[in-house]
Amino acid sequence: MPDRRSFLVSASLFALYPTLATAALPRLRMGAAAPFSFDALVGEARTLAAGRYIAPAPLPDAIVDAIDYQALGFVHYDTDFALFGDGPGRFPVTFFMPGKYARTPVHIYALDDHASTAREIVYDASYFHMPADSPARKLPIGAGFAGFRVQESRLGDQHALDWRHNDWVAFQGASYFRAIGELYQYGLSARGVAVDVVVSDRPEEFPAFTRFYLAPSADTDTITAYALLEGPSITGAYRFVMQRDKAVVMDVEAHLFVRRDIQRLGLAPLTSMYWFSETAKPTAVDWRPEIHDSDGVAIWTGHGERLWRPLNDPRAIAVSAFGDSSPRGFGLMQRDRNFDHYLDGVHYERRPSLWVEPREGWGDGAVQLIEIPTDDEINDNIVLCWVPKAPATAGSHHHLTYRLHWTANDPFPPDVAVCVATRIGRGGQPGKPRPAGVTKFVVEFLGGPLVDLPYGVLPEAVLSASAGTFSNVFTEAVPDGVAGHWRAEFDLTAPAQRNPIEMRLFLKAEGKTLTETWLHQYHSGL
Repeated sequence: MPDRRSFLVSASLFALYPTLATAALPRLRMGAAAPFSFDALVGEARTLAAGRYIAPAPLPDAIVDAIDYQALGFVHYDTDFALFGDGPGRFPVTFFMPGKYARTPVHIYALDDHASTAREIVYDASYFHMPADSPARKLPIGAGFAGFRVQESRLGDQHALDWRHNDWVAFQGASYFRAIGELYQYGLSARGVAVDVVVSDRPEEFPAFTRFYLAPSADTDTITAYALLEGPSITGAYRFVMQRDKAVVMDVEAHLFVRRDIQRLGLAPLTSMYWFSETAKPTAVDWRPEIHDSDGVAIWTGHGERLWRPLNDPRAIAVSAFGDSSPRGFGLMQRDRNFDHYLDGVHYERRPSLWVEPREGWGDGAVQLIEIPTDDEINDNIVLCWVPKAPATAGSHHHLTYRLHWTANDPFPPDVAVCVATRIGRGGQPGKPRPAGVTKFVVEFLGGPLVDLPYGVLPEAVLSASAGTFSNVFTEAVPDGVAGHWRAEFDLTAPAQRNPIEMRLFLKAEGKTLTETWLHQYHSGL
């Protein structure tokens, strides 16, 4: 994969077909017409799962190894070849060049107006601007692509952005894909599926989208992508209906067929980066105050509770499970939108939040959070997914539908105050010796019923922990003049050699819950 930091700042690359409303650009090579339907794609995935896994034929190592990060920096797609550049639909599509970090070819097909006939878009080096001596010129015709991007509206009717230089969705690498949010910035990724993330006795598996079928809609702000997923343990067929509005919304339908037993099957998985924030930062590890694409996990449980769990960069891999039945939603959020908290030109304060909205009951299971240690921002070290309670055994079939919201804030704001900061320091009182083994926590909440709290009413901090004792517990309004901005402060005395500690906190007054529930996994010594 290319360096993630550069990918997030960059923006455009792409191709077209002749007989499907693109005769003005005859240079694009198209394969023979073949029938297509989503039901047939689902059937193909089911059939593949019943047989032995055959990995896609790789491109020649000598060629793709030479198409490294530096070489790719000089390769740019010629947008005159953009698929749907002359219609139908609003959104042209462009393509990624295969290379050292995306070496498995992806075959991409264009569908007709009825999504019933498909033609493969045949790779040709002439679609790309590149130096005469670029190693990419050695890729053979028909090599396939590394993925695709969906460009902004070609009609100039949305966001006043030049479609040739601005895109809003990108699929590239295994089953990864991204979209921009309301603030016009890429950030975290979603995946088609996650297989055995941090399972002790086997490596993580990365099933890949090996085929895409693209269909525009002439009458709406949507574009549809169908995908075939293949991997040693699982196959799948997907339908993505992607809408570009103020934010990006995707309706996803997936049929997954398990080929061999999977210990941790992660559905609707999200992947992000968290290094440090105001909560905990190693001394002088970096000049910037905070570095993260996401700062916490939000969950709306099946019984209606709103949870917030700040992210950690743990010393060792940590897995947290939030058991639930038919959750209403969950996501990785970026709540801190203040540039001064990052001071970086890659604009972490604009990174999208990503919310998963199940479209039907998902039954029993758990939202699982996996946090992996990192010492740099180039590593995606956070995974969030739904893991069904039922085992993912060979021969099982999982059908699910859900909606992804790539937004700035929670698409379904809670009716209680939300947590906006978690701060940690030495416990005890100023001017007195700081006791060993005591840690102070300051948790800030904003909005909701805290805004209208009657004068003189002091919220109560409701605290619990899996170990340790609390002291010096109190609440107060943050003295910044912002209505509804309160904080709870408390000291935690941790028992010796007990790690980690799970904590819960919310504020209430006069018997009414005022805030979402703050959860925190504390690793003593941080």
